[in-house]
Amino acid sequence: MKKAESGSLTKEQVDFYNEEGYLVLPRLLTDEDMAPAKDAMNQKVSMIADELYRAGLIADRLADRPFPLRLAELFRHLTAEDFLKHGRSWRDRLPGYFDLMCNPKILDAVESLIGGELFANPVYNTRPKIPKVAAGAVPWHQDKSYWPDANSNPVITVWIPLVDATEVNGCLHIKPRTHKKRLLKWHQEQMTGTGYTALKDRQLGKTATVSLPVPAGSAILFNDRCLHMSTPNNSNEVRWSVDLRYQPTDQDPMIAHGVGFLARSCRYPDKVAKLADWLEGRAEHVEQPRRDN
Repeated sequence: MKKAESGSLTKEQVDFYNEEGYLVLPRLLTDEDMAPAKDAMNQKVSMIADELYRAGLIADRLADRPFPLRLAELFRHLTAEDFLKHGRSWRDRLPGYFDLMCNPKILDAVESLIGGELFANPVYNTRPKIPKVAAGAVPWHQDKSYWPDANSNPVITVWIPLVDATEVNGCLHIKPRTHKKRLLKWHQEQMTGTGYTALKDRQLGKTATVSLPVPAGSAILFNDRCLHMSTPNNSNEVRWSVDLRYQPTDQDPMIAHGVGFLARSCRYPDKVAKLADWLEGRAEHVEQPRRDN
């Protein structure tokens, strides 16, 4: 198959993305690739367990429970409100997330679509979809509804499950070719306390929905205007996923949403952000002055 002009995708994959608005890359990442992000997630779960324990809401931090089960079991006898106090999604600056966002396999795929000057958008999320909690079910929406005033186009979402995403635990669903729509008028979801942006059924049109169950480490890339949603988690495990976002460096960095970073650059490779820059909230690498002892 013919390769794209740059990056790792074939011409056929690029053409499919451009026409359909999304692309599935099965098993893009290995367990080793995902390990740093899982470590970051485990750190967060341990912090939450400590808070719940100090508040007297649990009697056991469940430190020995496996990754897919621990967070679900911590909240098994608590309420959705208890869970939402810790956020429907997380955006912690932990080193493991930076490692994931800089993974060459991800950047190579995105480069095939928008070129080699890549900015990692500040709106990245870790999503722990726990069983029986409404925050896990995400209504139909366009990602751009979260940054309607930004002039960035395109913004590519890279959605990656850290466990197998299935019809049971709430995989992604998408409406192909809807990336060609304008930003639709959205409303704030009111029923679950999550505040998700949402669309009304009459706005969804007649485009058939595609369900996208994928194994852990797969990547689903889609345009920020593409209509998508995910269903509730009806399993007994956590459906862990991340959604990362990338855009060309000449687009709006969306500083109202935080500080993103220069993830790849052929023109200015010395400015590509390092871990220390990201942890300090710097968008680019800058040499720090030496301190004489």
